[in-house]
Amino acid sequence: MEIFLDTANLEEIRRGARLGVVNGVTTNPSLAAKEGIGTSGSYKEAVQEIATIISGPISIEVVSQDVEGMVTEGREIAGWIDNPWVKIPSTEAGFEAISVLAKDGIRINQTLCFSPNQAMLGAQAGSTVVSPFVGRLDDIGHDGMELVSDIVSIFRYYALETKVMAASIRHPQHCIMAAKAGAHISTVPYGVLMQMTKHPLTDSGVSRFADDWRKATQ
Repeated sequence: MEIFLDTANLEEIRRGARLGVVNGVTTNPSLAAKEGIGTSGSYKEAVQEIATIISGPISIEVVSQDVEGMVTEGREIAGWIDNPWVKIPSTEAGFEAISVLAKDGIRINQTLCFSPNQAMLGAQAGSTVVSPFVGRLDDIGHDGMELVSDIVSIFRYYALETKVMAASIRHPQHCIMAAKAGAHISTVPYGVLMQMTKHPLTDSGVSRFADDWRKATQ
């Protein structure tokens, strides 16, 4: 399972890239706004800077809600960098826009997916990857990871090429569960990535080895 970073923070992306484990980046309007992009800087310029750090796919979301606007934005975004995935929401207008953009050869990240039906429609329309939102479903008392598992099973049964990206990841256990469910990708906040690197027994082991070596060399 590949790991993407879910952030628009350039420093977080740089730190994640240095670990050598980040395969791509996902962004959205909320993450961009959190970093002041749009007021203090251009979203396009920020994405282009990310592309100098990460060579893998970078997901950039449209903000239009109508088909024509999504298609226009999607075509523009597709020219920003070498490896863009245009994020299109799982709506009626979104599916139509996906089908148009996919025919243009533009790669699509179908976002805000909350049901197997939406995932199946997106795959048929031409989505490169579909992103079920795990945490948001958990927040309302549903089993978000069950959705990931259902989509993976359906896509695998019909040998569909569309990949499954577990999104709205809240903690490291979500990543383990997504991997067990067969998700191709998990996109995680920087804080979760850092949590994934840690274990108290590793820390205590490193400390003990260092102490033992100091004693042996005194």
